[in-house]
Amino acid sequence: MQIQELHKHLESNVNNTTDEFKRLFHGRGGLYEGLRHLTVDHVNRDILSVALYFKEDNEVALLDMLRHFARTQKYTTLVLQRRYEKDVPSEIIFGEIPEDLTILENGMRLKLNLLSNKNSYYFPDMKNGRAFVREQAKGKHILNLFSYTCAFSVAAKFGGAKSVVNIDMSKGALKVGMANHSINKLDPKGVSFLPYNILKSFSSIKKKGPYDLIIIDPPSFQRGSFEATKDYEKIIKKLPQIASDNCILLACLNSPELDSHFLIDMIQKWAPSFVFQQRIKNVPEFASLDEEKSLKNLVFQLKQ
Repeated sequence: MQIQELHKHLESNVNNTTDEFKRLFHGRGGLYEGLRHLTVDHVNRDILSVALYFKEDNEVALLDMLRHFARTQKYTTLVLQRRYEKDVPSEIIFGEIPEDLTILENGMRLKLNLLSNKNSYYFPDMKNGRAFVREQAKGKHILNLFSYTCAFSVAAKFGGAKSVVNIDMSKGALKVGMANHSINKLDPKGVSFLPYNILKSFSSIKKKGPYDLIIIDPPSFQRGSFEATKDYEKIIKKLPQIASDNCILLACLNSPELDSHFLIDMIQKWAPSFVFQQRIKNVPEFASLDEEKSLKNLVFQLKQ
């Protein structure tokens, strides 16, 4: 895809934007030749966010086009993240970013950190996963493992969850999670934020169970804390001990190297009482040349 074609693509996609966050261009899916390194996000009506995952020769011309596009579409702020540069903050090409920036998703407000190259607080590709949790949450006791900034918990409370246990090693992420609940004026009763190492705190997690809905959304690889290929199994083996009757499991995987059967086969082997139900469809704007390399949200149901 040439830069001129990209411009037309963006003009077409921006036509039906609202106040909600929307991905306008997803080069990471591999559908567009020569633009695998690029994503473009409509954060809201004022802010356009661009991320470059590696450097290409046409970067200057590409950024010139994006700057022109942003101004002609009346965005007041254009932000650039060069993800290939380590420990370098985002660049504000023009405009300014509000101090407490949030995005809107299905009526929920969630914090967004555009100034960081890596730690943005928000994963837009998980939108349909959050919608599923919201639909299933009413009256349920929910365990949210690897909760990060607790967007699943916000969705669960919007859906009428009785309680949510959020667990993540990062106290900073949990603090943002608390803010996400506060922003949405959610009743904090029944919501906990626990800075546990999940693999070392099972007894504490078990005491707060059993759980009607369990969410496992780990990083694919996080040095020193979690590696999907060897650590996911440890969690799967313990699921029957913390699950209520008819428990629903949402198991997530965002590793391009591991396909759906990595999880399906593992659960069949180590927790066979959980039966595979469906893979949640990904957000259309995140389409991929090979869907097995994209986000995998797999739903299982406990059968007695």
